[in-house]
This record gives sequence, C-alpha cells and structure tokens, in this order.
Amino acid sequence: MTRRATISTSRLDPAIGSYDHLRGVLGAPYSLVEYGDYECPYCRAAQPVVEEVIRILGDQLVFAFRHFPLYELHPYSLAAATAAEGASLKGLFWPMHERMFSGDEPRLAQDDLRGYAEEIGVQPVEKVLWPNTRFVEDRVEADFNSGVRSGVLGTPSFFVNGVLHDGPVTVRGFLDALRREPVPADS
Repeated sequence: MTRRATISTSRLDPAIGSYDHLRGVLGAPYSLVEYGDYECPYCRAAQPVVEEVIRILGDQLVFAFRHFPLYELHPYSLAAATAAEGASLKGLFWPMHERMFSGDEPRLAQDDLRGYAEEIGVQPVEKVLWPNTRFVEDRVEADFNSGVRSGVLGTPSFFVNGVLHDGPVTVRGFLDALRREPVPADS
C-alpha cells in the first residue's frame, strides 16, 4: 500500500538539539528525527532506509534517534531503550543502537543486552549498575514524553525538518520530503 504525502501540523517538541543522539552536526541544512522502538518490526525495516538517506545526504543531514518504547506491545523494548542509554554513558550509543537493530529478528532479553554491551566494549563490572540508573530511565522517559507532545502515535515516527512525516518510509520518500519541507528559521 502506498501512502500519499499530506501536510502535517505536528511539530517536533523539543526541536532537535545537542541533548539528542546525533549523527551529523546541528545546523545541517536538513534534519531527520526518528521516534523508535528496538523491538518494533517496522523500525527494524526502516533502519536500512535511514542509513541510505544518511549516506546520500552526508553532511547535509543531521539525524537523531529518540526512544518511544511501546512496552505494552513489545515487552523487551523498555529494557532495550535503557540498554542503549546505558551504553551512551560510555559514549557507545550508536554501536549499541546498530547492534540491537542487526539480525533478522530482535534478540533483546537481558542476556542478549549484556552480551551486546560486552561486544561493544562496556566492561562487565560496569554492568552491575547498568542500565538501572535514574539518569538512564529519565532519558528514556524524556524521549517518550517528547514524542507524546509531538503527536507520535506509533513507531517508527519520523520528523522531517521538524514536521511529522506523513509520507512513505522509503529513501525517495524521505529525500523528497527533506527537500520539500521548509527548514525552520530557528534551526
């Protein structure tokens, strides 16, 4: 089924900023923000699309990932989000993010998450406190709440230049929207 692009009134709240997990730099001409859930099959399917858009636009794009764990549907999604945030405390958010989206099926039980942490370089002694820190939980909750304020109803939800993307989750769909959607003056 092909979705037609429509004009959305949902705006990103807060705007993309230095507090986000970023690929690219703030101030790039284009921005793409994903609200995602590591257990969501649609987020998993969107991952290679996002990677290709990042590759094509290079330094013309800043991409941010925000957590929106739908834990009532996906029982491991909250643990996965906190694991990613735990890895971010060591500067390893993106390796953990990529590891959890790798493979055909999500493997996100605690033993899997611990194994991924070791694979990317989080030391075993550090896992005793990780990911059960208040900071980590607050970060996931802040992302989720910003999604609610921004009008996110499910995952993945994408914001193109600060506006909810209503078009197809394809490379062409994102490229067209990024080039069509006006860049906000405060970016």
